[in-house]
Amino acid sequence: MTDAFAKCQLPPEAESLTSLRLYPFYRPVAERFGDGEVLVEGRRVLMAGSNDYLALAEHPRVKEAGVGALRRLGAGNSGSRVLNGTLALHEELEAELARFLGHEAAMVVTTGYQANLALAPLFGPRDVLYADRHAHASLIEAARLGGSPLRRFRHNDVAHLGEMLAADDPELGRLIVTEGMFSVTGDLCDLPAIAGLATAHGARLIVDSAHDLGLLGATGQGAGEQLGHQDTIDVQTLTFSKCLGTTGGAVAGPARIIGYLRHRARAALFSASLPAACAAAALASLRIVREEPERRRRVLEHARRLRDGLAGHGFTLPPGDTPTVPIEIGDPVTCCRFWTALLEEGVLANAMLPPAVPEGRSLIRVSVTAAHTEAQVDRLLEALATVADRLGPIAGRPGAVARV
Repeated sequence: MTDAFAKCQLPPEAESLTSLRLYPFYRPVAERFGDGEVLVEGRRVLMAGSNDYLALAEHPRVKEAGVGALRRLGAGNSGSRVLNGTLALHEELEAELARFLGHEAAMVVTTGYQANLALAPLFGPRDVLYADRHAHASLIEAARLGGSPLRRFRHNDVAHLGEMLAADDPELGRLIVTEGMFSVTGDLCDLPAIAGLATAHGARLIVDSAHDLGLLGATGQGAGEQLGHQDTIDVQTLTFSKCLGTTGGAVAGPARIIGYLRHRARAALFSASLPAACAAAALASLRIVREEPERRRRVLEHARRLRDGLAGHGFTLPPGDTPTVPIEIGDPVTCCRFWTALLEEGVLANAMLPPAVPEGRSLIRVSVTAAHTEAQVDRLLEALATVADRLGPIAGRPGAVARV
């Protein structure tokens, strides 16, 4: 007789990293200081792994909006949107999101992951879904739930996408899915070329703007605005946990599509709705995005300082100018050694191991936010260079010489 729980074992690499005291995950943050630093294991360290790019999670207006909604409407809604869980606050947020992005309508859900899962009804068995190989796991799960055949094109390889589109039955529905700003590597999709292919092949274009909403573009609409193609996006998914500094998500697009998803998206239909505190915080953040463009300018200036400094220290980086910077290490154990040494230097970053990245491509993901100062960016640079010198050559700095 087989025990169904027999499979529930930690991966061997997790046990190995734990025994070596290199396990980089689930490290609790005890306190956030609001100045780009946090308390971890009794030490105040520089937070260099946050997606709170505009530093709005600690903004007084955002916190007060959340507190006020909590007092007025309670800690939770105890119901799904379709039944008793819709608040007037949800509808106000949806209307502002739709106007801000230039879409007809929006549907607010409880998490960003759910926003992508809510797309599943669009992916039917008579459709074909084309997804960038770096697309977020939630988009791939949505494809599986919807039942569409899934074609994965090489990352940002528009020629490969074009070959796939040309090879498939033109009678099938076609949907192209990509991230605007990719969450792990920080680069942007080639939206102009992808939009051109979508038009040529009658495909619908869906863009996950989790990391670029609020950060990119003249007004903060995201990668679509930055690349001059916001109006070519058919459906846009959003996450509030990055630039909006709270939790939640949304799907924005034509009113007909959003209305269809409201009645067919099981991820939203059968889940408790977004708490009032998070909805109010997201609404306050959205308004600050519009009113304080200097936050975008500040974090992008920090990104340039970080990227230029890393290049000056001999690091090889993929092209881009966003505040998320991948430092490729290669081997997962070496990556965890690098992460641990960084923490010893007073920097908390992110270790990205397979399956989050391809085998042999483990990396350290660092990011800067509007809360950081130039001195903190320089401190991050010094820590990265010090650790790289200590560990020797890595994929992202092949010329390094180990310090003994």
